[in-house]
Amino acid sequence: MSTQNRRKFLKHSSQAALGLGLLGFYNCSSDHEKKEQKEGEQHDDNHNKELFFKISLAQWSLHRTFENGELDNLDFAATAKNKFGIEAIEYVNQFFKDKANDKAYLGEMKKRAADNGVKSLIIMVDGEGDLGGLDDKKRAEAVANHEKWLAAAQFLGCHSIRVNAFGIGSREDVGQAAIDGLGKLAQMGAQYGQNVIVENHGGWSSDGDWLTNVMAQINLPNCGILPDFGNFCIEREGGKQWEGECINEYDRYKGVQQFMKYAKAVSAKSHDFNATGEETNTDFMKMMKIVKDGGYSGYVGVEYEGSELSEVDGILATKKLLETVGKKLS
Repeated sequence: MSTQNRRKFLKHSSQAALGLGLLGFYNCSSDHEKKEQKEGEQHDDNHNKELFFKISLAQWSLHRTFENGELDNLDFAATAKNKFGIEAIEYVNQFFKDKANDKAYLGEMKKRAADNGVKSLIIMVDGEGDLGGLDDKKRAEAVANHEKWLAAAQFLGCHSIRVNAFGIGSREDVGQAAIDGLGKLAQMGAQYGQNVIVENHGGWSSDGDWLTNVMAQINLPNCGILPDFGNFCIEREGGKQWEGECINEYDRYKGVQQFMKYAKAVSAKSHDFNATGEETNTDFMKMMKIVKDGGYSGYVGVEYEGSELSEVDGILATKKLLETVGKKLS
């Protein structure tokens, strides 16, 4: 979700050791049981079963629609199912920022997902502080700020919260801080039956060597990575997080290949498509082969972030490309 739109949205929004038994509990690649579909319904259940992975929808794909008030968060599950034929969703906390502790509201979210036969997978959490920040007190506050989202994810039936490993400082210093912050949050997450997964989201987190080293040092079964196909800018002009030309970009294919060892979800980022339906920034065939070779068979989230197509058309184009590529690789 690392775009100028995201930055603008953020600006306007309100800002222990684990036993081996947890390994089975935190397995996110288990098969998702499908319900029978009515004749003529948009979703083709058998088609999805031909793929080596399952398709989910990231809420950020519709961020402009939510931001403009054209779609309510409570209707996300029904939209995923009825408009796109997708039965699993990934929430973004920004669209219900003040509802983390509102059990009545969360209960309605849960009910609507269940009513539509939609599985809730992840809450993507932003704006709760830097887990890789160098200030010990602020980093501890960031860990504490995430607890309400762990509780909300547990309530909704998700398997993970997606977090960031942001921090300003040297590669080594931010790395040590992230090991501390993420490690403590993962220990907390175990109490809620939740994974804590980091997205490559700019800065040091987009450096494959850096992030995999952080994971190796934490070495907890519920601490992992959400590889994103498109977020590999380590440094931008002016040192800003979301705007400016990228002046130091990590190889996306190498990065995803490194991340798959720790992957508990995958984000199929897309921006633009050519006349034959291929994504122009990422070779989806090459990338999905990396995903498959990594032994992954869980959900791959559609995350359209382009502007040439409408959000609806962009989601459908991304889904179609994933299905086309997936059938060839399966």
